[in-house]
Amino acid sequence: MADSSPSGFATDFSHSKESDAVWRADGLRDFFLYRDLGIAKATKGRVIAHLVKANHAPTDGTGWHRHIAEFQIVLMVKGWAKFMYEDKVTLVEAGDCVHQRPGITHYLFDYSPDMEYLEIVGPADFGTEPMPGVCDVPPCTPWEKS
Repeated sequence: MADSSPSGFATDFSHSKESDAVWRADGLRDFFLYRDLGIAKATKGRVIAHLVKANHAPTDGTGWHRHIAEFQIVLMVKGWAKFMYEDKVTLVEAGDCVHQRPGITHYLFDYSPDMEYLEIVGPADFGTEPMPGVCDVPPCTPWEKS
C-alpha cells in the first residue's frame, strides 16, 4: 500500500526481517557482504539503506573515492572501521554515526573482523568515482589467525 508524505512523494510500507536476510557478495566492494533492507524499492529509488559487513580481511581498502549523492550516513552497528576523510583519520566505532557530506573524498582502509554498518544514501542509484590520493594512508591492522 502506497502513502504520500506532505511533499506528495508516494512511498510503500516495507519490513525487512532478519530471519529472511540474504547477504550478498556482489555489491560495490567484494571484501564486504551487503544486505538490502528494501528501502530503495519502498521509496522508488529515492533512498537506499543496506547493512554492510566485513567478509575478508582488509588489504587495499576502498581506495580514494567520492560518491555522487545528495545524502549519506554510516551508522556503525558492530566493530569499528578507520576512514580517511580528506586528510584526517577517523575511527568509527559501534554506536557512532558519520554524515558523509556530498562529494567528500574518502578511503575506508581498515576494519575489524566483526565490522557491520548501516549505510543510508540518497538517491538509491548513487555513483562512485575514483579520486586522486589526498595523503598517505596508514597501514591496516592484520586480523589474528584463529
